[in-house]
Amino acid sequence: MAGFAAVLAVLTAAAVVGSASARFVVEKSAVKVIRPEHIKGRHDAALANFGVPNYGGTMVGVVKYQVNSTACNAFDGEPFKTGASRRPAILLVDRGDQKLRQRSMLRHCTRRAWLIRYLLAPDCYFALKAWNAQQAGAAAVLVADNIDEPLLTMDNPEESQNTDYVDKINIPAALINREFGAALKKALAKRDELVIIKLDWRESMPHPDERVEYEFWTNSNDECGPRCDDQMSFVKNFKGHAQLLERGGFTQFTPRYITWFCPDAYLLSKQCKAQCINKGRYCAPDPEQDFSEGYDGKDVVIENLRQLCVHRVGNETGRPWVWWDFVTDFHVRCSMKNKSYSRDCAEEVNRCMGDPEADAENDVLKIEQEIQIGHGSRGDVTILPTLVINNIQYRGKLESKTVLKAICAGFKEATEPPVCLNQDMETNECLRSNGGCWQDPKSNITACKDTFRGRLCVCPVVNNVKYEGDGYIACKAVGPGRCAMDNGGCWTETKDKQTYSACLDSELTGCRCPNGFYGDGYKCEDIDECKEKLACNCPECQCKNKWGGYDCKCKGDLVYIKGEDTCIAKSNNASKFGWILSIIVISCVAGAGLAGYIFYKYRLRTYMDSEIMAIMSQYMPLDSHNNEIQSLRQESTAL
Repeated sequence: MAGFAAVLAVLTAAAVVGSASARFVVEKSAVKVIRPEHIKGRHDAALANFGVPNYGGTMVGVVKYQVNSTACNAFDGEPFKTGASRRPAILLVDRGDQKLRQRSMLRHCTRRAWLIRYLLAPDCYFALKAWNAQQAGAAAVLVADNIDEPLLTMDNPEESQNTDYVDKINIPAALINREFGAALKKALAKRDELVIIKLDWRESMPHPDERVEYEFWTNSNDECGPRCDDQMSFVKNFKGHAQLLERGGFTQFTPRYITWFCPDAYLLSKQCKAQCINKGRYCAPDPEQDFSEGYDGKDVVIENLRQLCVHRVGNETGRPWVWWDFVTDFHVRCSMKNKSYSRDCAEEVNRCMGDPEADAENDVLKIEQEIQIGHGSRGDVTILPTLVINNIQYRGKLESKTVLKAICAGFKEATEPPVCLNQDMETNECLRSNGGCWQDPKSNITACKDTFRGRLCVCPVVNNVKYEGDGYIACKAVGPGRCAMDNGGCWTETKDKQTYSACLDSELTGCRCPNGFYGDGYKCEDIDECKEKLACNCPECQCKNKWGGYDCKCKGDLVYIKGEDTCIAKSNNASKFGWILSIIVISCVAGAGLAGYIFYKYRLRTYMDSEIMAIMSQYMPLDSHNNEIQSLRQESTAL
């Protein structure tokens, strides 16, 4: 086993793809001090690999601190629990310094040493501080460094019987530098000073376009303990979200697999032959770390390659989401953990996989090894699982809802797909005072939209009717059908069983008082046509105003003609007027008939002349036609 241990150490060192160039990028978010005035400003905070960073959102809270508290021990009760009307508590704790400088030096001596950066004291991990803060009612925790050094990522402790609390951490955690921590403590030392900060994760996840691209670095090996169990639990639970996003074209997902290489000096060893394919080019550690039984690392690499090819073939056929089905099925049918794996139990994708025994590069695995190396703002992939979203490494708990929130933060605001706006993602900020947004008191239509980012004040669309406005003070229905929604925001009133409205369906915007009313359309008053002398002004008229109009009556037997605003007699004048009107109508009809007759005869004669000439031209010379035409014309005239 000594030889195996040596080769395993070499493979482990190769995991960082070249120790000289390997690097780890710390992902940061912004902390903005709102109060007090003298320390206002923005500061960096390194996101932890545990807990739940609020990607895409913000949190405003009051800083709490207990002098020299490292939060290594549980607090008594819930001293930081948020009350009904209080701001959430953001707990500031100190980083322990036991063996710290020794470990900091070690971190520069070996590329694997960063894995122990979470150690502060024998049993006091960063994650334990966050857990104790959460148990005490804190909404977030900031760990203040106690030496001047670049910010680093607080990681999960290695699995042990004493770290089962890590998966239960649901608050965000971040590390801040010593100088910023000291400034906060100094401000908090003044008893009458209230320190308010804003944690801002809105720019933690870039959103360059309307599609999110993300990678999941994983492994087909399911015998690596709790980490493997977490990976498979995530794949199983996130599968539905992932396939919805992929089918809708909202995301581009790519699975990734870490492989190592075997140094030339060990190529002929039993260890490299058992753990590598393609003559040592692509290797994985033995699942059981025992070559005498079970499966070899070579089996893991081949299955990694198979799963990569499933995704590649799925992409080529327009079905990239099939990877999620294949992987979840594989871990049921072909589990190494349950001793059910065989080379024949999984689907073969031979053309893509190539020949694992060939002394040549494998096109698929070569790409994976190249992408493992960090570039730009992203570091090397060195541990599993690792999630990379829009080229930024995800920090936080590997849990379906938390990861979905981070992916949704990769979309530009207000362009998120429906899966990002379901009830599981709501923050419930609209439940209190309608989130400070506009709300129609009559219909309870609201501009408050609850999203994973928090509430948005956006004028809604209700029953296909669109509202427009600032979302905070006012929203108005616009477009077709707007009058059906609270009368389009316009004035309306009913009196004496008669309703008038200032909203016109023929107009897409605006309000206009109807005839008989004056105002701006949002408030209309009745016009007194009688008092204003706008109607019923003839000497024989008697005017009486009514709501929305007027009544005009004539004295005696006179009849009121509204269009002329005059009164006329019912009898003789009316009869004469009727006779005159009748004569005019009859004259018009007769004239129209005579004109039609004359036009008809002219058109008929012209038509007949042309027809006769056409027929006769077939039987006799044209110069002899005239006499015949003249006689035929006389006969047609007689008709």
